[in-house]
Formats: sequence, C-alpha cells, structure tokens
Amino acid sequence: MARSRGAGRLAPPAWLTAGMRPAPAPVPWAAVLRASVALSAPLAVGLAVDRPAYGALVSMGALSGVIGDTADAYRMRVFNIAVPQLFGAVGVTLGTLVFGHGWVAVAVLTCVALVSGMISSIGAVASVSGLLLLLNAVVGAGLPMPDPWWTAPLLLGLGGLVVLALTLLGWPLRRTAPERAAVAATYRAVADLYEAAGTSAYDERRQAVTAALNHAYDLVLARRAREHGRAAAPVRLLARLNVVVPLVEAAPAAHLRSRIAGPQPAAIPAAVRDLADAVAEGRAGAPAPDLPAPERPSEKAVDHALRHAVSVVHETEPAGYDVDDRLGRPAALRVRVRRTTRAVLVSGASWRYGLRLALCIGLAQALVSLIAVPRSYWVALTVTFVMKPDFGSVFSRAVLRAFGTALGLLLAALVLAEVPRGWWDVPVMMLLAALIPAFSAKGYAFQTAAITPVILLLSDTLNHQGFGLVLPRLYDSLIGCGIALVAGYLLWPESWHARIGDRLADAVSDTADYVARAFSPAEGQDPHARLRARRALYRDLSTVRSEFQRALTEPPPTGARAAAWWPLVVAVERIVDATTAARIRVDHGAPAPDPAEAAEVERELRELADGLRADETLVEVRTELPGDENGVLEPLRQEVRAARAVAGPDLR
Repeated sequence: MARSRGAGRLAPPAWLTAGMRPAPAPVPWAAVLRASVALSAPLAVGLAVDRPAYGALVSMGALSGVIGDTADAYRMRVFNIAVPQLFGAVGVTLGTLVFGHGWVAVAVLTCVALVSGMISSIGAVASVSGLLLLLNAVVGAGLPMPDPWWTAPLLLGLGGLVVLALTLLGWPLRRTAPERAAVAATYRAVADLYEAAGTSAYDERRQAVTAALNHAYDLVLARRAREHGRAAAPVRLLARLNVVVPLVEAAPAAHLRSRIAGPQPAAIPAAVRDLADAVAEGRAGAPAPDLPAPERPSEKAVDHALRHAVSVVHETEPAGYDVDDRLGRPAALRVRVRRTTRAVLVSGASWRYGLRLALCIGLAQALVSLIAVPRSYWVALTVTFVMKPDFGSVFSRAVLRAFGTALGLLLAALVLAEVPRGWWDVPVMMLLAALIPAFSAKGYAFQTAAITPVILLLSDTLNHQGFGLVLPRLYDSLIGCGIALVAGYLLWPESWHARIGDRLADAVSDTADYVARAFSPAEGQDPHARLRARRALYRDLSTVRSEFQRALTEPPPTGARAAAWWPLVVAVERIVDATTAARIRVDHGAPAPDPAEAAEVERELRELADGLRADETLVEVRTELPGDENGVLEPLRQEVRAARAVAGPDLR
C-alpha cells in the first residue's frame, strides 16, 4: 500500500500528461490518401525533370494545404486552403528577400510576427493565414531558395493548388453532402439527448447538441449567405435545421419531466433518429410517426416540436419554403471586412498577442544571429507553432512539441540514416505524409511527431545535410520551446481572472438578461428574440467551457483555479436549461410565475456576476429565493441556489 502511494506521488501531474494520451478519433482515410498523393507526387515529378529542389518546395506548399484542410463544407475548404496560401506566398517572398541579411531579417520577421499575431485573432481562416505568413517567412529567411525571387512563392502556391484540386474532386458528386451530414448529425445528437433525459448523462449530451448545432449553422448559413433566394437545396436544408431548434428548447423541460416521471417514451428518440436518416438520405413523404398522447405541459412541448419537425422534414415540395434565417445570416462581405479590421486594430487582445509573438520571434532570430546555430530557422519555426493561442495553452504546447519532436526525430533519424536519397524518397514520403492526418486526429504531440520527419526530409532535399540534421533539430526545438515558455508565457502574467473569470461573469450577466427576457410581459412580441438570445448564450458558454478546458492543462495556480471554478460553469449551463424549461412549460399550459419571482432570480444572477468580476477566490453564499415551491420557477431557483453555493461576492 505504501509503495502504491509513493508511486502516485512520483507520477507526473495530470495537467502535464493530458495531451500525451492519444484521443479516440477515427482515421480520416480520405485525408490520408489525399496527403500521401499530394506530398509524394511533386517529389516524383521533381526527380523526373531533374529538379528535386523544385519538387520539395511544391511538397512544402502541399504540406501547408494538408494542415489547413480542416473544414467540412467544400466552399469553406476552398477558403481554408486557398486564402492561407496567398498569405504564405507573401511570407516566403519577404523571407527570401531578407535571406542572409542578418539584423534586417530579424527586424522584418519581427514585424511579420506582429502582423501574423494580430490577424490570427479574427477567425479560423485568418489564424491559418497568419500561421503560414510567419511560417513561410521564417523558412524563406532560413533556407536558400532558388532564383529568381518569385520561384519559391510560385512553387509553394502550386503545392497548395495540388491539395485543393485533390480536395475538390468529389465536389460535383457531393456538393451539399457535408452540410446535409451536419444537419443529420444534429438530429442524432438531439435523439441522444432525449434518450439521456433524466439521467446523469444529460449534461454531456446537451454539450454535444450545442457543438453539433453550432457546427451545422456555421456550415449552412455560410452556404446560404452566397445562395440566398436562388437554390432550393440550401433553403430546404436551413428549414430542416431551423425546426430542430424547438426540439432542443423542449429538451430541458423533458429532462425535468423525466427526473420526476421516468424516461422518455422510446418512440420520441426513435422518431428523431428517423428524421436524421431522412435528412441524410434526402428523402421525404414519410407518414407521421406514432407518438404517445401528451399530458403534461413538457410533454406537449416535445410533441408539438417533434410533429412540426416531421412536417417540415418530410415536406415533398421545397419550392414553397420562405425560410426566415431567424438565427442570423452573415453580413455582407464588405461589412464583415470593415468590422473585422476595426476590431483587430482596436482590440487589446490582438495587440497583446501580436506583441508576444513578435517578442518571441525577435528573440529567436536575434539569438541565432548572435550564436552559430546550424540551420537556425527551426528555432523560430518552433516558436511559431507553439505560440498559437487558438491551438491551446502555450505551456502545454511547448511541452507537447518537445515530446512530439523527440518522437518524430527518432523516425527521421531512421529514414535519413538508412534510406538513400533519390527515388526512394517518393515511397517514403507516401508513408510519412499519410501519417499526418491520421496522427493529427490523435492530438498535438502526435501531429508534431508526424510532421517533423516530413519537414526534415524535404529540408534535406534542399540543403543535403542528411543525418546531420537530426540532433541540431532537437536542440533548436528545445531552444524554441524555451523561448516560448519564458518570453511568451512567464513574462506575460495575464490574470487568469481577467481571461476566464470575466468571460464567465459576462455569461452569468447574459443569463440574467435571458431570465428577464423569458418572463417579461412583452416576451411574446418577438417570438424569435428569446431563441436568438438562447443560441448566443449557449455559444458563449461553449467558448467559456473551451477556455476552462485549456486552462486545466496549464500548471498551478492557473490549472488549480480552473478546476475549482469548473462546477460554476456547469451550474450556469443548468440555469439556462432550467430557464428554458420553465418558459416552455408556461407556453404549453403551466401557470405563469409571479413577475416578482423572476425579478428576484434575475437580481441574484446579477449579484453573482458582479461577485465574479470583483473576486478571484470563490466564496460560498447562502441565499434564500422566496416563491411558490410548486411553481414553474422552483427548479430554476434550485439551480441558482446551487450556483450561489459554489461562488458569490465576499460580502463579509
């Protein structure tokens, strides 16, 4: 027993080892095949025309396209691959122009890092674009590129086009398949949610529904923004997605009912799954399902929402739809560009991250300019990957990159030592490239382990160092991780309360607004206002949850504080659910609550939000919320009491 306790004390902490366990993700076989062809074919062509360096540069561009191809919908994949390639071309051009210019290269790369960091805060496509801008600038400034200066950006861009062409091969046959699959997945997630009603698995299933709904709306509305009023398929798909929202709204009431009266009838999740199959297969015209007669208000809400969904999904004539994008269509492109530019320029967060990244890149380039580090571009390359804030905690990424690089170098050492250069590079690249999408799904450390030998093999084609690349790359990676940890992490002691506590406080304040809106006498004047508020609130809570999960991977005290505050995140989500359940029950026959009861709940939530902004230490608060113990708001009051028991302002 003593030995067991001692072993537990010697075991590394969970926050350090969390990313070293492979995630249970399926192998994306289509992406595996695409990566294998996209990275090996250019090498074969380069060898065939006696231009192996050209082939290596095209493969480098293809590698960037493979890493950036993370979207589902074909239109978004075009943006995710093509737009970053343009930024990458600018980056390698700047890097090539300052190659061998010492401190001029340091200054230029530092400025590029500032711009890269600032635009990375815009969104997913901008993040990858910023990454390639800096990544290719570092490579261009660190590796000799063929003349003239435009050769390298042209070849790298050609590699991206190869990936894009392979990606779009299935577009004519599967134009709306990704969007349709996302909507069907949302229905299946809702079916799982109803199956879990009344059980401890409900919260986890509700989070899955939120993620599926967010993803589906992102895909469908992005397509709808470009085809509004013209194509029947996206119009019908949006209608089918819209009618799943009342089912999601009725789920909290069903959960409350199941805790009292037992599980939901099996016919309800079965009917929702049938709708999912109908959406996925594009079929319509099925007969109405045989559903149990509803009795309670919550059962009436579920029955009404489900029958409405059935009527829309199985409607045989799509031309009659006049779909209201009631959850919000994207604004016009010029409006979004103007808003985004203004937000980036005035955002303190984008400037802070840009300055952090610029400082780290400047230090990395200055260090290799002062100290003889062979092929020094790898130091700044490591900093670039580690310092991506939207990819996870800087601390954990530094640790995982060091771990993944060590694993990748073992494989690279075997390849560089045993495989002769030349045509053997092609089959080897086919195997190594296939590992990138397969390992990327398992986690960041495993992605790094897969990418490292590929980059080393391509680099060796350009500089012919062979096995001598291996140990310098390990040293460079450790130096880069050290710079990121010190200059990008330890020297920026941003308050954990400011990063997470304030976000949670804003969510609590928005929850108070949602409670006020749900039980306002004027609530019925805009039937979609509460729906929009609820969707926006769940998106914010999803973001807060992601921030907390990222903080849990950081060392104490950040990770410990995140763990202590985690129950409050769950409590706020349950408050939103309880509010929705109460409103749904009122809409379907339950007596409306006294406005004073709703006002008291709202006041407690606003006090909680103020306390979260004022204090970093959680203080338990005992609160009494008077009201009808048999009324519709009683479950909501219980959830608010539970949240206040976790945290509140220190009034002592």
